[in-house]
Amino acid sequence: MADYHDDLRLAHVLADAADAATMERFKALDLKVETKPDMTPVSEADKAAEELIRGQLSRARPRDAVLGEEYGLEGTGPRRWVVDPIDGTKNYVRGVPVWATLISLMEAGEGGYHPVVGVVSAPALGRRWWAAKGLGAYTGRSLASATRIHVSNVSQLADASFAYSSLSGWEERGRLDGFLDLTRACWRTRAYGDFWPYMMVAEGSVDICAEPELSLWDMAANVIVVQEAGGRFTGLDGRDGPHSGNAAASNGLLHDELLRHVGDTADGGPGQV
Repeated sequence: MADYHDDLRLAHVLADAADAATMERFKALDLKVETKPDMTPVSEADKAAEELIRGQLSRARPRDAVLGEEYGLEGTGPRRWVVDPIDGTKNYVRGVPVWATLISLMEAGEGGYHPVVGVVSAPALGRRWWAAKGLGAYTGRSLASATRIHVSNVSQLADASFAYSSLSGWEERGRLDGFLDLTRACWRTRAYGDFWPYMMVAEGSVDICAEPELSLWDMAANVIVVQEAGGRFTGLDGRDGPHSGNAAASNGLLHDELLRHVGDTADGGPGQV
């Protein structure tokens, strides 16, 4: 099995640099915010953090490709770093502390690229999570100060906590009925949003989560953390990994039930005749 210790250490160094840059501008009164063509916001901090990460990668891993939300794909080859400089920009620009820098390394393999290293760093929350293939999933302040995490053992939907981002995305895609049925079947629901529900699944404080539309950089780091914590991460089509344009994550025990409600063959979802 490949050894990802050095790549994981590098990802932490990148996250440290990004945290310093993003925290410096968090809640700044003169923060510049633009609107992208898809009507989502992007701040100067998003761009600065991605530029910083790309610069460090070009020196430390010059042969590796880099895919980022703000500046696209650069380079080719079997190894590809995937970066979301600020996941949760809308929170960031409003002063809500639920946002994170997502850094993942993906490697080419059977069926495409697969996440093998992931760091999710949320400095305004004072939290960081990470994982590497075969090494387990952890949370803590640093590699030297870490606690291993694992998904929950909840096996009944009636006992499960379900996290999501918003209702509107499900409604826009004709999936609201299945989503609402799922919320009624669960013990508890909360809209924490963005990266956080996946990290909660990984550490066992939430049992299931799902989102109807996501990009690769929103998911790649989350995938490996959830998987190494013993959970399962698929698209709503049930395909493992971050390549379906949407996501369903669970402790594994509840995954079939989750997809039965909000998956592609659920009421209102694509694939229904």
